Order: sequence, then structure tokens, then C-alpha cells
Amino acid sequence: MKQTVPAFILLLTLAACGGASSDQAKTEEKKEAAATTGVAYAIDTTATSVQWRATHKGGFAPRFGTIKVVDGTLNVENGTISSGNFDVNLNSLTTDPASVTEKDKKSTDLDGHLKSPDFFDAANHPMAKFVITSVTAYDSTKEKSLLPGATNLISGNLTLKDSTLNITFPAQIVVGENDVTANAKFVIDRTAWGINYKTEGSPENWAISKDVEIGFTLKAAKK
Repeated sequence: MKQTVPAFILLLTLAACGGASSDQAKTEEKKEAAATTGVAYAIDTTATSVQWRATHKGGFAPRFGTIKVVDGTLNVENGTISSGNFDVNLNSLTTDPASVTEKDKKSTDLDGHLKSPDFFDAANHPMAKFVITSVTAYDSTKEKSLLPGATNLISGNLTLKDSTLNITFPAQIVVGENDVTANAKFVIDRTAWGINYKTEGSPENWAISKDVEIGFTLKAAKK
């Protein structure tokens, strides 16, 4: 029998400085990783995905797509997730063709642009990494969340390019006897990791929203 627990993202995957609102991930300095204790569960990369959504200023020209999680482990102790980490391959980033409606643009062109030094510089920084630092209970009836029914607050160190910051966001977690599932949806500020188009403060960078919505669907099985 499965139980929903106050325990355990992400991805993976990628941008907003937080405040009291849980729509935006609270962003702080890097913290110490949670101690590795309990039973290990291997992340099923075929059943796990990271989704992203970004827009131009004012919400115009929304783009969305996915990025692959390529490795990871969660640890469960006393019915709750105690620690964990996962890796995201930025070279696997794809843009959904349905989000590119302009006749003179292709989703594959945007893929290349996002992987270029203009944004993620995936050739030199191919992996993004998330390491859990803490997991606490969350009451979705009392706090606002992009994810209805969130059960937990996850905090972890997110590394993008050569920068690591700690983010905290709501997640919905279910721990079973042989598997763990987790879902999350939150917003980060790409510029906190130094991800700017052209230069910080340039008109080109200003025209793109700093906020990037990240979602993930994660599944792990007992090793």
C-alpha cells in the first residue's frame, strides 16, 4: 500500500528568486547536501522527465519543451525521502514544435540557440545537477502552489553552467514499498545563475522574461 509522505527535483531543470509565494522557488546560497541514509531507489530515466516553459516579456511567444534526466538516486528512511540527487543532460533539450508558430522559425533552431553560449553553453557545461539538502512537510490548503495537492517542500542545490544555488519548491510525493514518485512545478529566475542573452541589461536580454517555469515527473525503483 502506498502512502503520501512529508518528504523529497529536479531537474531538472532551470530559472527565480523566491519570496513567500511558492509559485517562485525560494533561491539562496548553496547549502550542505542531506546525509545519505536509508534505502536507495534508482531513478527510472525512461519514466522521468523535466519540462520547461519560457516566454518573452509580458508572456508573449511562450516556448516549452523537455530535457532528459540521465541518472539519479533517492534515499528513503522511515517512510520518507531523506536525500537524493539527479543529473540532467542539457544537450537533450528539445523545444515542442507546437510552441513555435512563426512561419520563419523552427523548433530545432531554438534548440540550438538555447544550447549555445547565448544561454546554457551545453558544449562546455553539458550537465545540470540537483542535490537534495532538506525535505519538509507542506500544506497546499494554506499556501499557494502551481502544483495542486503538493505534500512537501524540497530544498536542493541546483547547478547550471558554473553556478550553484539552493532552491526550495513544493512537490507531490508518494512512497511505495518498491517505488517512489514525485511531481513538481515551480518558477526560477534564469539570471540568478548568470544565464543572460547577450549581456545583462541589454535590450535583447530585457525582452526575454527572466522567469522560467520548471516541472518534473520523477519515478524511482528500489535497488
